[in-house]
Amino acid sequence: MPIAEDVTGDEIDKDVRQELQSLPKTLAEDVAKNLVMVARLIDEDPEGAYGYSKVALRLASRVAAVREAAGFAAYANQKYSEALAEFRAARRMTGSVDLWPVMADCERGLGRPEKALDMAGAPEVHKLDKAGQVEMRLVAAGARRDMGQLDAAIVTLQSPELASNSVQPWTARLRYAYADALLAAGRVGEAREWFAKAVEADRDGSTDASDRLAELDGVEFVDALNDEDEDTDTDTDTDEQSDIDTDVATDVDVDDDVDESEETLDEVTTESESESESEAEPKSAAKSATEAEAEAETDKD
Repeated sequence: MPIAEDVTGDEIDKDVRQELQSLPKTLAEDVAKNLVMVARLIDEDPEGAYGYSKVALRLASRVAAVREAAGFAAYANQKYSEALAEFRAARRMTGSVDLWPVMADCERGLGRPEKALDMAGAPEVHKLDKAGQVEMRLVAAGARRDMGQLDAAIVTLQSPELASNSVQPWTARLRYAYADALLAAGRVGEAREWFAKAVEADRDGSTDASDRLAELDGVEFVDALNDEDEDTDTDTDTDEQSDIDTDVATDVDVDDDVDESEETLDEVTTESESESESEAEPKSAAKSATEAEAEAETDKD
């Protein structure tokens, strides 16, 4: 697959670069470039990112960072079984528990929420940092909702991190999940309050909390561009109708002119016929007088 011209491979994290040092230099550079492409495309073009991850996996399947990248690319494309296999491979290579929450979410994706809940109660969770523990809480709440346990999902999300006024990278998503669970439970007033709090914390637009809040407030967004298009279409239709009316009026004028011409022609023809008849009458009278004189001469003889 083609690599973007501005990608050099140096964009990767130093930890990943260190892992690639076990490879020959040229191979390491190729793998690094493909990993950069995965990171660049995974949000906007998951399929493209998945393609680059497969290339990197083919080149260096024994590098944990490559297996992890392949796992996230598969996860972004909802290939949960494949993603789980890659995450497990990366975990075996590194011994790290950082991927534990996303592995549990893969279990949810595979229709096994009970397994995800088991993982949420496993000892590995205590080894996670604060961000990882919040992520695990989100996964557990999602599993509860998958099982129809809506009240339990709400309780699962109630935590010191949710009550805190400080804004952390996970704050917007945690508040959003809580608001969404409240709304699903019919607690609209509380849901609106937490969607508003999610908007305050969502500095990078990672959620659609503002849209959800506007929807609850009954605010409708008007697409100005579409309105302009409709106005343009209306003006075009008006112009076309005007052209049609003008054409019709022109046709009427032409018909009137034709009718007038025909009437004039009829008048001329009638006058000509009248003149012809008038000229014919004296000639007939003269012919009658000549005939009378000829008869008189004959009688004399």
